[in-house]
Amino acid sequence: MSENKITLGKTLRDARIAKGFTLDDLQQTTKIQKRYLIAIEDQNFDELPGDFYVRAFIKQYADMVDLDGAELLKQFDSALPSTQTQEYVDKVNENNPETRSQQRKVDDRYVKLRRTIPVIGIVIVVLVVLVGIWVAAAHNGSNTKKDNVDSSSVSVSGSSNQSSSHSSSKSSSTSSKSSSKQKTASFKQLSSTTSGSTWEMKNAASKPKVALSASGSAWASVTVNGATSWQGMLSSSTSHTMTIPSSATSVTFKFGNAPATKVKVDGKTFNFASATATSDASNSSSDTTTTGTTSSSTTTSQVQTVTLEFK
Repeated sequence: MSENKITLGKTLRDARIAKGFTLDDLQQTTKIQKRYLIAIEDQNFDELPGDFYVRAFIKQYADMVDLDGAELLKQFDSALPSTQTQEYVDKVNENNPETRSQQRKVDDRYVKLRRTIPVIGIVIVVLVVLVGIWVAAAHNGSNTKKDNVDSSSVSVSGSSNQSSSHSSSKSSSTSSKSSSKQKTASFKQLSSTTSGSTWEMKNAASKPKVALSASGSAWASVTVNGATSWQGMLSSSTSHTMTIPSSATSVTFKFGNAPATKVKVDGKTFNFASATATSDASNSSSDTTTTGTTSSSTTTSQVQTVTLEFK
């Protein structure tokens, strides 16, 4: 194992020197801090922010010096920390496709039922009104002479149309009031540390949609209910979109290059690196940069763990 580690670090260092790159050049290009680059070359993986970042940083380093990052990771796999922990495996088994399929069926039935109940209520009200009119008309008809039947029928018809119009107007008014009560989604910062922060999102959709993008080369991962749902590299030409299950109460993001990473939830820009304590969701058409000023010399702006709770 020691021979493999030395070979891996030496391979990367020799490739960098052959390309004529200094550590400062790589730091500026990959946005990986210089001390992490030195740790990779010296095989001091414990100095990286976590086992999760070791493979991502090595692949990014290798790609920048024209090495095959995936092949390099495969070749020295036994010398690298594992990201497949027992907890990760347990969570994957827990959230198997059959369980997720059953959950989706339950959610669909609930949505259909919620949409059907108001319609059934309106139909019942209309039927009750029409039955009342019919009973009243029948009672009046039995006590009226035969020559007044036609005028009575016209009266009943007019009353029926008026009742239907009133019911339709009432339904439109109820729909208008319901729309006016809909609230706009908003983000609120609950706490923050040098390595990340915790936020709260109010009025989120039942199944929030998350969109990840970046202005440059950046690594990110998304964890839902304790299980990693996605991880990978982002760039100015690539992005990733995913839907959070309705059963999730929170989602955790890990960013390897936070200043270059952008996050949108339900079309709203999530300013997770905002300097203020509270940040409302911006308009969905806004392209405001999610992060603050890029700083490659501090862990606070480079590597961050951000948790978003749904309320």
